[in-house]
Parts: sequence; C-alpha cells; structure tokens
Amino acid sequence: MSKLIKGKDIPHKMLSLDPYSSWLGIEIISVEVGRVKLGMTIRPEMLNSMGKAHGGITYALADTAFGFTSNTHGKYAVSIETSINHIEALEKGDYITAECTLDKTKTKVGFNIVEVKRGEELVALFKGVVYRTSEEWE
Repeated sequence: MSKLIKGKDIPHKMLSLDPYSSWLGIEIISVEVGRVKLGMTIRPEMLNSMGKAHGGITYALADTAFGFTSNTHGKYAVSIETSINHIEALEKGDYITAECTLDKTKTKVGFNIVEVKRGEELVALFKGVVYRTSEEWE
C-alpha cells in the first residue's frame, strides 16, 4: 500500500517530476495548503523579438503556481480553464514571483487567482479553474 503525501509536500513532488518547470528555473518559495509562492529569473532565451520576456514565460510561472496550489488539497487537480492579463513588460534579469492569492473550492471545482510580481509591482494577473479528481497523491 502506498503512503499518501501531505498537502505541503505535494508541490515539491510535482516540481521534481516536472522537467519544464525545472528548465524554467522555477523555485518554491513557500507552501501551505491552498497557497503556494514560486519565483524565477528571466533569462536571455526567454525574450521575444522585442527584447522583452515572452508572455508564455509569465503564463508558465503563474500556471505552475496555480497547479501546485490546486493540488495541495491532496487530490489530483487538473486545469479546465485559465486566462492571464499581462500588465507590465519584463526584462532579462528580472526576478518574478507568482503567488496564489485565492483558492476557493465548490464541490469538485476550484477557482484560483495568481498574482505575478516583480518586487512589489503587479506585472500579471492569472485566473484558473480546476477539476479535483478523486485520485489522491501518493
């Protein structure tokens, strides 16, 4: 029989199994059930043709924070809808964080808001909806 993983340990397991997030250089800053904060640095290969961070980079960080947070409840949670608002452009060398600031569950559907910041400045706002399965993290 497998041992179930506690909520606060799930994001660490998820990151260890996620080569894309590891390639991005995402690090876990803090974890509690229903709240995860991640960080990363914008690298030269993450820039677009205008010399700014590609929008997909900010999206990927926010999406990872969203996924990690949604899974801290102990059940496999899968994304069913997401959106992002890009507020400020990012530069090479910028260190950004993504923190889930809202984690609300209604039956098997969860709603999340993730704020992406450069220091204290809000640079993107992400909204996501997940479906929580009955499968538990082991």
